[in-house]
Amino acid sequence: MIKNKVSLITLGCSKNLVDSEMLMRQFTENGYTVEHDPARIDGEIVIVNTCGFIGDAKEESIEMILEIAEMKKNRKINRLYVMGCLSQRYLKELQIEIPEVDRFYGKFNWHELLEELGKPYHRNLATDRILTTPGHYAYLKIAEGCNRMCAYCSIPIITGRYRSRTIESIEEEVRKLVSQGVKEFQVIAQDLTYYGYDLYKRFALPELIERIAGIPGVEWIRLHYGYPAQFPYDLLRVMREHDNVCKYMDIALQHISDNMLKQMRRHITKDETYELLERIRQEVPGIHLRTTLMVGHPGETEQDFDELVEFVRKARFERMGAFAYSEEEGTYSARHYQDLIPPEIKQERLDYLMRIQEKISTEMNEKKVGQRLQVIIDRKEDDYYVGRTQFDSPEVDPEVLIPAVCELQPGNFYQVEIKEAQAFDLYGSVLF
Repeated sequence: MIKNKVSLITLGCSKNLVDSEMLMRQFTENGYTVEHDPARIDGEIVIVNTCGFIGDAKEESIEMILEIAEMKKNRKINRLYVMGCLSQRYLKELQIEIPEVDRFYGKFNWHELLEELGKPYHRNLATDRILTTPGHYAYLKIAEGCNRMCAYCSIPIITGRYRSRTIESIEEEVRKLVSQGVKEFQVIAQDLTYYGYDLYKRFALPELIERIAGIPGVEWIRLHYGYPAQFPYDLLRVMREHDNVCKYMDIALQHISDNMLKQMRRHITKDETYELLERIRQEVPGIHLRTTLMVGHPGETEQDFDELVEFVRKARFERMGAFAYSEEEGTYSARHYQDLIPPEIKQERLDYLMRIQEKISTEMNEKKVGQRLQVIIDRKEDDYYVGRTQFDSPEVDPEVLIPAVCELQPGNFYQVEIKEAQAFDLYGSVLF
């Protein structure tokens, strides 16, 4: 146990990670050393930033808290604090069930943790962070909350109404990060599509992205978690006109049958979804689309699932993930529907869908063999350098593996010829 050291553990999504990075910067300003590595917990203070989105994530968070609580019992640490989505949602229950935790904080009051330790919160550093990612890329959170109220989703319960950051504050953060060597920005929010409406009474995502693209030193901008309804089509013009806006969009569609879209309260129809995808691909040739789909939501019939299978085969997403429905208390689905589809049926549907997508992903990757693509190097791993193209987001998308026969610099861009393709990885060689 190292005195005046904080060990911070982040669970869940990249939006949580940004909060952790901001908190770490505040701690260093107050004279602490900080470390963000769950495999190496040696600080006298441990903070667990939790996820409370779905059952598996909640279970992981609770297991981590209990593990650290045991360390406190054994006097391996002095203090344990918990923050984030899980404690935002279940504060009272957690206080009773895990009394070893010194104090629980929600998702938005973590500043008070510093006060608990008798330290000030430095407002002049509100957008400063200690990056836990490689130094050449960062996640850029532009909003909190969600107004969509999809039937199955607990996010609005946890985070509340949509709250956009101002364009000016985001630009300031980007400039700071560029000055620190960041070249690539993963723009994130629970719903990018809605950005700006609460502040400016218009959907301002195209304006924001265009302004970020104009900041010197911004090499790549990648967009995460668009919502299909009320899509801001001027964003497609911005993608076409700015080379540093990656031809990539992560847009969760969840389902395709009108029956399920209505049950899920997704505010869009099957025909409108197909029209959206067609327009995106027409206006931004070569764009790579990532989506997430759900199987086993209450009311999903065999016919609904067959429509979803047909959709995956027709749409041929370059990137796709899927998950099985799990009931979340307090949601519209939990209150109004019965979860009657057996777990084994959900799993069968999920596995079937992902087998189809694996074949599509393999075919998509094979088309890249022989192409010359710009690749940013993230790290060296064993006998390979590992990088990504503009079509690949960190940790979730395919990587490009380059034999380490000559020295490459992480954070630099290289022209790479793709030599071989697998379902989830590419292999290439650098062109000098």
